[in-house]
Amino acid sequence: MINIFNYIDRPSPIHRLTGATKLVCLLLWSFAAMLTYDTRMLILLPVLSFVMFYISRIKLRDVSFMLGFTAVFMVLNNVLVFAFSPQHGVELYGSKHVLFGLWGSYVLTEEQLFYHLNLVLKYLSTIPIVLLFVCTTNPSEFAASLNRIGVKYTVAYSVALALRYIPDIQREYHDISQAQQARGIEMSRKQSLSKRLKSASAILIPLILSSMDRIETISNAMELRGFGKNKNRTWYMGRKFSRLDILAMAFCALLLAVSLSLNVINGSRFWNPFV
Repeated sequence: MINIFNYIDRPSPIHRLTGATKLVCLLLWSFAAMLTYDTRMLILLPVLSFVMFYISRIKLRDVSFMLGFTAVFMVLNNVLVFAFSPQHGVELYGSKHVLFGLWGSYVLTEEQLFYHLNLVLKYLSTIPIVLLFVCTTNPSEFAASLNRIGVKYTVAYSVALALRYIPDIQREYHDISQAQQARGIEMSRKQSLSKRLKSASAILIPLILSSMDRIETISNAMELRGFGKNKNRTWYMGRKFSRLDILAMAFCALLLAVSLSLNVINGSRFWNPFV
């Protein structure tokens, strides 16, 4: 079964960080990547993110499906950017170095290629760290740490339920798919893509019905136990911030500070090697 946004328990320093720390680090890291187009910074962030993957002991095969989906989206995005704005890099960097012409007004320039390189690096800067956050964060512990930093416990618990519900949907989809195939509905690669999509759509109705039934069961159980009646609650998975948490947040804050400093030094978000 394909893992999509599923917690993977491994003994690593990344797993030992609290959920709130990882959320803060994710936000700081994402801001650092989004606020700059400095290629030097955008090269550093993917390198660091893959180092984090190595430290967390999360294997690439564990997230291969999401990485493949991201790669397809990244290629499609770059193709569409070039199709609708082939001179965008020239406008950004204020120069034009033509490599060769393609057709009509479409020409390939060094500036445009450099801009597409930065787009790819932005994806590589953010997507791995998002996957790392999801794969290393226990939903129950995440809810407890959110409540610890001031988030209302009903909201924190709703977030935890949502994160825990994603693998349940995956498992339910897989079970229904196996049952449908046992009844003779072919969903393997032997069939054409259109037939496979049609067969997959037949799974949606029982999946939705089973999901609604599970939601009703959970909501009734929470209501019978008086969930939300009191202002506070205790947490079985709650943990205090450690020195490692402080160091992780300080490191990500430093990355954000470097990103903002580069914008000031460059005079804009873009580092221009053509001048």
